[in-house]
Amino acid sequence: MEIENLITSRANPRFKALRALCAAGGGRRTHALLLGSKLIEAWHGAPAADRLQPETWLRLEGAKPHPLERTLRLPLLVLGEALMRDLADAGSPPEHILLAALAPAPEGPLPDRVIIPWGIQDPGNLGAILRSAAAFGFQEAVLGPGCADPFAPRTLRGSMGAAFLMPLRRRETLDLDEGHWLALDGGEGALPLDQAPLEGRVRILVGNEGHGFQGADLPGGILRVAIPTVGVESLNAAVAAGIACHEAARRRRARP
Repeated sequence: MEIENLITSRANPRFKALRALCAAGGGRRTHALLLGSKLIEAWHGAPAADRLQPETWLRLEGAKPHPLERTLRLPLLVLGEALMRDLADAGSPPEHILLAALAPAPEGPLPDRVIIPWGIQDPGNLGAILRSAAAFGFQEAVLGPGCADPFAPRTLRGSMGAAFLMPLRRRETLDLDEGHWLALDGGEGALPLDQAPLEGRVRILVGNEGHGFQGADLPGGILRVAIPTVGVESLNAAVAAGIACHEAARRRRARP
């Protein structure tokens, strides 16, 4: 079986088709690669694992089978070292890669607690924001224009599966509902976080790492909220998001 499915040439049509499936990024992405056993295991059984529908198991030539290969019962391709390295875009090829198709993003009304990264360009920052939001009970993420691709190999690898922890959807514009819409912004006139309405239906926006919401055309119903600091002008976007999500969780626990 493995000999029949062994691919060692970049010119092989099946390998070229694999690369083509994962070439598009952002909102045009249809497939994702889960690189390595740890990431595959993080996906399996995660809260939002069903967003990724497994299609093909890729194993490094000479590597031992992974236990999930038998569980998932997927078509198997065995790739030479150079080809696995090409797919992973890394110095060391992983022993296992899972190719998965992206299911449609969620639609309809937003849940009670939503994190909204808006223009977060760094994959590590995006992964940290998603991870913190999930850890503090947020139920969905809405990704605005300019956000890094949460399903790109670099983002998935760096965040260790944060994209599997909650449903994700992309939006180019904001359609405000009746929830509390809060933009983390330390500018003049912003309301301190401890005075912000974080109970009930909460939507927390986190702006671009470099300029926040400067120049952004935010709807009038969004309240600008600041996290007071001493000795520094501003916080990293992921740190600010984590603090705000933690404060929202603290308020929920404190309610009688």
